[in-house]
Amino acid sequence: MDTRALAAEALGTAFLLIAVVGSGIMAAMLSPGSVAVALLANAIATGVALYVLITIFGPISGAHFNPAVTLVFLQRGDITFLLAMAYVTVQIGAGIGGVWLAHAMFDMPILQVSTTTRTGASQWLAEVIAAFGLVLTILGGIRHAPGRVPALVGAYITGAYWFTASTSFANPAVTIARALTDTFAGIAPAGIAPFILAQLLGAGLAAVTARFLFVAANR
Repeated sequence: MDTRALAAEALGTAFLLIAVVGSGIMAAMLSPGSVAVALLANAIATGVALYVLITIFGPISGAHFNPAVTLVFLQRGDITFLLAMAYVTVQIGAGIGGVWLAHAMFDMPILQVSTTTRTGASQWLAEVIAAFGLVLTILGGIRHAPGRVPALVGAYITGAYWFTASTSFANPAVTIARALTDTFAGIAPAGIAPFILAQLLGAGLAAVTARFLFVAANR
């Protein structure tokens, strides 16, 4: 087992959640009553953080930070089953740890449960689209511009915060962790399962689409 890769996935996912939740808390504090401003700050902070995290951890672990991404790379044969399961476990655990650290930074109760309802067919469709676009961005970037993947992913997530109804969770580990914060970024636990199912569906559809588009482009 590659302990360096697992450490990179843990640090990257933890800092991703610190960025998501921490910037949401800060944005809500500095712009009370202005959801648009708070969302803009949250999106920019998350996208910029992703650019940095993927750049520094990508050469070590691939910088998945996302079980849906890890499962796509498992399906492609780019990662072993045992390492993929270790990645997923670390991603979920580190994501929760990142949420707790964000709470501690802002002197908030560490243990929380979200009361923000995010459910319904439109939200689930948004998560299918968000995850589809994210995985297609990653695979297309690897095929056509591997050195630009950090920027591509950061830019995509920043935009997807705004063009998806769900604000683009697109990540099962992030979804689970965000259920444990009753702040701007939260999601009530009842919304976890359908969000994750939608994310996995979107990721799977993107993998199939990428195989058609990017393999066909080589012929």
